[in-house]
Amino acid sequence: MIADPLTSVAFSGHRTYCGDAAEALRRTVGELYARGFRTFLSGMAVGFDLAAAEAVLELRERVPGVRLVAAIPFRGQESRFSPADRERFRRVLAAADSVEMLAPAYHRGCYAVRNDFLVDNARVLVAWYDGSPGGTRYTVRRALGRGLEVLDLHPAAPALPAPEPTLFG
Repeated sequence: MIADPLTSVAFSGHRTYCGDAAEALRRTVGELYARGFRTFLSGMAVGFDLAAAEAVLELRERVPGVRLVAAIPFRGQESRFSPADRERFRRVLAAADSVEMLAPAYHRGCYAVRNDFLVDNARVLVAWYDGSPGGTRYTVRRALGRGLEVLDLHPAAPALPAPEPTLFG
């Protein structure tokens, strides 16, 4: 359960992320905490999602009131990960304050459901977006369309994509 989406942050980024912005990520999480954000949602994918979750857990060791929510698209998501990433996933999952299992098994569109959940339950989206198509682009567009603040940590960040059209504009 997300206590208050207005004090929640979601993360979305490419699986190809390999620690390139670790310091910027830690700094951003700390700055968001200083602004009053207390709940952080990770989609638990390999790459940026797990790195962001780990940055939140590091912050939680130093300051009170930080919550990590693991938003898992389907039971067994980690079975497709490398052994090292599977262990990392399990370690983060065990430390999470809450787990949202969004589907009992893989189904077409389950990652979009997870991405919608992240955006619908946050006020800020921290992204690692390089301009390529896929789930991160979808999530950034949806966040912009819903009026979320989007912080892109990619060093060669392109212009953010046009927001996803909504029924109201």
